[in-house]
Amino acid sequence: MFRWYKELGADEKRSFWACFGGWATDALDVQIYSFVVPALISLWNLSKADAGLLATSALLLSAFGGWTAGILADRIGRVRMLQITIAWFSVFTFLSGLSSNFGQLLVIRGLQGLGFGGEWAAGSVLMAEVIRSEHRGKAVGIVQSAWSLGWAVAALLATGCFQLLSQAYAWRALFFVGIAPALLIFFIRRTVPEPAVFREAKGGQKYIATGVWSIFVPKMLFRTAFGSLLAIGAQGGYYAITNWLPTFLRSERHLTVLGSGAYLAVIIAGSFVGYLTSAYLSDLLGRRLNFILFAACSILVVVGYTQLQIDDQLMLYLGFPLGFFASGIFSGTGAFYSELFPTNIRAGAQGFCYNFGRGMAAVFPWLVGVLSASLPLGRAIGIYAIIAYAMVIVAALVLPETKGRDLRQVS
Repeated sequence: MFRWYKELGADEKRSFWACFGGWATDALDVQIYSFVVPALISLWNLSKADAGLLATSALLLSAFGGWTAGILADRIGRVRMLQITIAWFSVFTFLSGLSSNFGQLLVIRGLQGLGFGGEWAAGSVLMAEVIRSEHRGKAVGIVQSAWSLGWAVAALLATGCFQLLSQAYAWRALFFVGIAPALLIFFIRRTVPEPAVFREAKGGQKYIATGVWSIFVPKMLFRTAFGSLLAIGAQGGYYAITNWLPTFLRSERHLTVLGSGAYLAVIIAGSFVGYLTSAYLSDLLGRRLNFILFAACSILVVVGYTQLQIDDQLMLYLGFPLGFFASGIFSGTGAFYSELFPTNIRAGAQGFCYNFGRGMAAVFPWLVGVLSASLPLGRAIGIYAIIAYAMVIVAALVLPETKGRDLRQVS
């Protein structure tokens, strides 16, 4: 199963672990917030709208941060921007623990989001450019699986902090732990070189001259538009399901397992296995067919959740396919975007497509809420999830297959 890893050179392996660690620690810092929300609501008397605004501020600025970091990664280097973004989100996660009121935390969370979005843009391009074409889908997809591990570590740390400390101190301690990923910078600085394809594109110059709007010129616009549509669909479906499904199952199906650690563990396990499986299928089946497969299966999962009569035990089991398909669909995105765009605009294009998709996808939970005023909530979730994953299928059908492409020859 991991024979491909043994074929990697020393630089490839070091780059793999640097990007894997960066994405895992990114997930750790982002997911910490979800575990401190109940404490903040209680201690600061926040409304649910206030708590949601804190999450939205990071999400919206992450879209801007992803594109900006991508543009800078094209100019000054993938490795340098990976270091900068890891330092950025680590420091602002730590500073979140020093907040004394809602306003301070709102600003700090927004600034943390800039680094959160930027790390993926720099790290996924670095990984794609370092790994040889026959293993690119597996390697980049497995790096994506690190998100599940970071999420799991955040859950374990939250459990420990809230058991050992009072609520008033536990949430701050969790944010303080967020400085730890900064240690990864020393490993990256000493052991990870810039990819050869990037160094060749620079041609000995200090910077690559790239236009900010190059991804919108006629020759690139088709790829940019449908690459963004792919991201809107994958993330819109994910948000529509994960934001509203727990509310539907609690309020209309009256299930209690949703708040349990067992349910969360099953979801995380499903996500991790989904990332890994999708990573291998991306190289085996091709990028397009893999997206179509996971999008179609995600539709089946959400229809099952909203139409079947589910008890707590079945709900626990169904958490696995939910995590598997809704998360696994993202494994192929890093390799696919890298193979769509030339080196001089690759990171900026990837950062724009993925993060523009994230910003537009943030509308889907709101649309579900609006539609649920006139339709049952379960049906509203199903309608928008189907629309979102249909976007993925359309984008996958019209964009070219890129499996096995030599990145030096992408024009």
